[in-house]
Amino acid sequence: MTIDVSKAAELLRENDNFIILSHQNPDGDTLGSAFALYYALKKLGKKVRLECENEVPKKFRFLCDKIVNDEIENGFVVSVDVATENLLGSLKEKYSGKVILSIDHHMSHTDFSVYSLLEERAAACEIVFRVIEKLGVEIDSRIADCLYIGIATDTGCFRYSNTDADTHLCASELIKLGADNARINKQIFETKTKTYAALEKLALSSLEMHFDGRCALMCVTKEMFEKSGSDETECDGISALPRQIEGVLAGITIREKEEGCYKVSVRTNEPVDACEICSRLGGGGHARASGCTVSGSLDEVKQTILRTVKDFI
Repeated sequence: MTIDVSKAAELLRENDNFIILSHQNPDGDTLGSAFALYYALKKLGKKVRLECENEVPKKFRFLCDKIVNDEIENGFVVSVDVATENLLGSLKEKYSGKVILSIDHHMSHTDFSVYSLLEERAAACEIVFRVIEKLGVEIDSRIADCLYIGIATDTGCFRYSNTDADTHLCASELIKLGADNARINKQIFETKTKTYAALEKLALSSLEMHFDGRCALMCVTKEMFEKSGSDETECDGISALPRQIEGVLAGITIREKEEGCYKVSVRTNEPVDACEICSRLGGGGHARASGCTVSGSLDEVKQTILRTVKDFI
């Protein structure tokens, strides 16, 4: 059942024990949404536990330094920024059919929860912001930081086409409420670890151009992680690189997850729709940024994604 912000706030107000789920390979939006909702519910005296398949990337850990998960056996399960159950990763088996409320902004969202608060916004954090306001919780600087980081990361620091006037107004409100935008922007967008820099260099060495320069493809392998000392928690920025090349309509990053299994990130420029490409391969996301998982050898995965991309460019 699709509901509005007021009904979502009512459901949260009526319950006392919560389990908040983030998607696998967590980014700033799913984490910012989860952390902000955690702090808001704790202010209301609720018990809350956060769960995610993967650990929090280093660059986001300052947001959760005050989080202590409560012991909860059964709770009201909320997912944030999760378009499909598959994105829960290993948590899918545990929580399939048990998610009561999903808060999401993906138009590729599938109906896996009892209630869905679904709005086409730049970031899920924009929706969570309005839910917290409806709860009557005072938004302090910590909550504002969490919400701002979700909006900033999902818009590429307000550079992507999903950014509109409402996005800027929302960010402005959060800055007025204490979000430290300068510190966050510097830490997330202008600071690279030495291990990430080494990984980026190796990834760029794998760059391939296809279809008369309209598609750029690169790979991130386990061997690259080992050589650089980096890991998957530092991979967010890698996926944006191929699309930044002049003339590229589809930027593809293939990341090795395990033997015979690869995560494919697709970033596009108009008029190519990344979601349409990934949906054909069992994934989804947004028009400019989507993802999917493809099995096979690296060469087989390359050919599969290139055959699909060819139909769209």
